[in-house]
Amino acid sequence: MSLRALATASRPFLLNSLKNTIKPQQPKIISNMLYRNYTSAAAASAPIAGLGQPDMTKGPLYRYDTALPKLPVPTLAETCARYLKSVRPLLNDKEFAETTAAVAEFQKPGGVGEELQKRLLAKANDPKTVNWLEDWWNDLAYFGYRDPVVIYVSYFYAYKDDRLRRKPTQRAAAIIQAAMDFRRQVVDESLAPEMVKNQPLDSSTYKYMFNACRYPAKPSDFELAFDPAQNNHVAVVRHNQFFTFDLVKDGKVLSTADIEAQLDAIVKMAGDRKDPSIGVLTSDNRDIWTEARKTLINAGSQNEELLRKIESSVFLLCLDDSSPVTRDEVSRACWHGDGRNRFFDKALQFIVFENGKAGFMGEHSTMDGTPTCRLNDYVCTTLAQNKIDHGAATVSANLEAPQKLNFAFNTAVHKAIETSEKNFEELIGKHGLHVQNYEGYGKGLIKKFKCSPDAYVQMIIQLAYYKMHGVSRPTYESAQVRKFQHGRTETCRTVSTESVAWVKAMEDPYVSAAEKTDLFKKALASHVEYMSKAVEGRGVDRHLLGLRLSLKSHESKPEMFQQEVFSRSSHWNLSTSQLSGEYFDGYGWGEVVPDGYGVAYMVNEHNLSFNVASMKEMRPERLHHYLKESATEMKQLFEQTLLEAPKSKL
Repeated sequence: MSLRALATASRPFLLNSLKNTIKPQQPKIISNMLYRNYTSAAAASAPIAGLGQPDMTKGPLYRYDTALPKLPVPTLAETCARYLKSVRPLLNDKEFAETTAAVAEFQKPGGVGEELQKRLLAKANDPKTVNWLEDWWNDLAYFGYRDPVVIYVSYFYAYKDDRLRRKPTQRAAAIIQAAMDFRRQVVDESLAPEMVKNQPLDSSTYKYMFNACRYPAKPSDFELAFDPAQNNHVAVVRHNQFFTFDLVKDGKVLSTADIEAQLDAIVKMAGDRKDPSIGVLTSDNRDIWTEARKTLINAGSQNEELLRKIESSVFLLCLDDSSPVTRDEVSRACWHGDGRNRFFDKALQFIVFENGKAGFMGEHSTMDGTPTCRLNDYVCTTLAQNKIDHGAATVSANLEAPQKLNFAFNTAVHKAIETSEKNFEELIGKHGLHVQNYEGYGKGLIKKFKCSPDAYVQMIIQLAYYKMHGVSRPTYESAQVRKFQHGRTETCRTVSTESVAWVKAMEDPYVSAAEKTDLFKKALASHVEYMSKAVEGRGVDRHLLGLRLSLKSHESKPEMFQQEVFSRSSHWNLSTSQLSGEYFDGYGWGEVVPDGYGVAYMVNEHNLSFNVASMKEMRPERLHHYLKESATEMKQLFEQTLLEAPKSKL
């Protein structure tokens, strides 16, 4: 049976007219959706108002998935009105008049918009449809997207130092032990679902967390999740050499001491020699990797079976021989490393460096950042608080030696590796990354300003971009819609007429502090209002995508969709998100358009962290500078306001 036939769900179709026009977006969470807000397993059995009955044949993790409401389809009128409002600050009067006319034509009674809306509603209301967006989104945004996953799709978390575990294999063993404890709860479904305001979130993507891998294929990739009961081995890569060993023996997870001993054995087996890199093939364009995988399989009768050992593993551990020190160095090493000591298609990659620093890299196609943030926060927090059972401190006497995966190589494979290495170096060489750890204040002070921490930091980013470029441009912040079945994300469009007025006022020395504060209130309110609609599945972008995809191949695009303004408004010069963890020292990803930035941020109690990534020609170090300047200026403005009117609301 082919790998494709093994897939748990059939690959969604790809509409060639939209191929590569939907850029993958990065893991996001909004500030009022705290991912640590879980319910107890016992509470997860109780009925919840507004939801269907929980499925008591399932464990707490998946119990509510079928009880959640389906992703709604907004009305045509509300989406068109919200679209016009969102593009107004990007257009001059002439452009806005033309856009208004095109939108009016699109939504007129009996027109094409009304027909497309009927088709979309028919799909959404089909009893066989779980989520009307799911097949389109997964294919167009991820599996059909052909650029390399590293930089453009994958994301990373950098951990703070573990002062108790400086030795790399010691730290790696502890991370594995904690991750296996989390896996146990996912596999037996005892893990409590994430909750927002006493409402459970969809957990369906957890099945692609462990023992999962993306596969390259034309015209669109696919994902496989392997049986966890039959696959309890971890894959380890050291000096480009792959090894495996079982983490479970006689029904129990190995002790941390045993895992460390196995990792020590792997380091010794790997020695100082580096093998030709299988992993770098996964860093390339998806079509190139598709062909290279076939070449690799054809080079040796055991190669496909050896690949399967990596692909079906619980997760991949990367034991790097580098020793990054600064935040920038650690973040870059977690973001992409040298491109060789990795396997970028694996859903989960834990990375431990020679000096004991560590982090994580996630493949984003089937799972957004909130579940993996929960996993990584669990790993870091439970280890820091000594809440993991490490087992016996002495090493067992009868451990089976790790198995090295001895791939066969030929001239064609060596050539493919050489090509992918060259492409990787060229891609990475064009990119810059800078981490801003702003220690002036954090969530605590922002709350004293009576502001949403997430919305406040979005305004820091807007002000910084305006300082640098003298204009406001389209900004993506993702709102998770996991309150719906199989929900993933919707776009929150940060730039508004109000935000533009505020950033201009902040740069105008003749505008008073009182006026700036008043304009800020309006900008913040506009952002919060849009976000509140987006998390209800009532943003602009996903609905308009569904309407576009409801067109038949022989039908002409409506004028609204052909306008340059339409493309410009979703050209995300800023792709932003927040995920926070007190034991993280950074997280991020790459830009989604060549002239844009990927800005990941964390809002911790006493500090703010920004990761800025972009093409070097976009000068990410300057945006890094302006973020600090903007955060300081805003603090000064609102501290003054707080002193003058401590009981007022911003």
